[in-house]
Amino acid sequence: MTQPMTAHPPSNQWTLSLIVPVLNEAHSLRRFLDETLEVLLPVVPALEVIFIDDGSTDGTLEILRELSSTYPGARYVSFSRNFGKEAALSAGLQHATGDAVVPMDADLQHPPEAVIDFIDVWRHRGVEVVYGIPASKQAETASKTATSSWFYRLFNKISEVDIPASAGDFRLLDRVVVDTINRLPERNRFMKGIYAWAGFRSEAVIYQQRGRLTGTSRFNYWKLWNFALDGFIGFSTWPLRIWTYIGGIIALSAFVYMAIIITKTLIWGIDTPGYASLMSAVLFFGGMQLLSIGILGEYVARMFSETKRRPLYVVMETDST
Repeated sequence: MTQPMTAHPPSNQWTLSLIVPVLNEAHSLRRFLDETLEVLLPVVPALEVIFIDDGSTDGTLEILRELSSTYPGARYVSFSRNFGKEAALSAGLQHATGDAVVPMDADLQHPPEAVIDFIDVWRHRGVEVVYGIPASKQAETASKTATSSWFYRLFNKISEVDIPASAGDFRLLDRVVVDTINRLPERNRFMKGIYAWAGFRSEAVIYQQRGRLTGTSRFNYWKLWNFALDGFIGFSTWPLRIWTYIGGIIALSAFVYMAIIITKTLIWGIDTPGYASLMSAVLFFGGMQLLSIGILGEYVARMFSETKRRPLYVVMETDST
């Protein structure tokens, strides 16, 4: 794919788009918007805040309608049901019109003050991507922090692209990066991998992550596991290729063992094999085959999903309808 020319804003007249995926965030929307506008309006020439309602059931949509009619620049897109955060981020990128786009959470874990630092780096360092690194993850448990670190290490070893450790969706993307990502047709979207795949010059900014305004994380371990699986399957063929090497090692070991058995039989006569060793071998190889078939199934399932070419999301309502 041919990369477009870099296009930082040539003048002081530029627009910043904030993408805010929300799911049952009715209690935090007003405070989020008030704090964000108070911090950013004095330094941003034009600001739009696009809320992506991902199938909320707690009255979030009613509040978004009110906010969009009260605050200039506040917009919303409401899905017909819950399609997931990755789909919401993709919708935000497709609806954003700004010269720079920043995805952020509505629970104020991503402080608006950090966006000013992003803008400063974007405008004066000549980079197209500015990603945030939290100074600490006080809101996460030690086990989640540890498993997250293991995931990124493994991902970067086996994937085609590198994801900066601890970098999340909170980042500034120049318009050229947004346009590049919007041209990607894939349905299974692991956004952190897609950000990295797009490339461009990037720089990190460390920020102080706040505690959640309300509620707790909706990413339990099962969701995190599926999230990690999407990353591995979407950006690496190693889970498939590794079975070539494992199969070769097992075949070579079996050949050597067979040669030993034949040699012992020729020298010392027929030996009666043990039941335990036979069952162990059958169970071991059976398990290996099921595991390899399961990994093949993960790739086939994603190919099946891609070939159906269903849209990533269905819009039920926007501020312009």
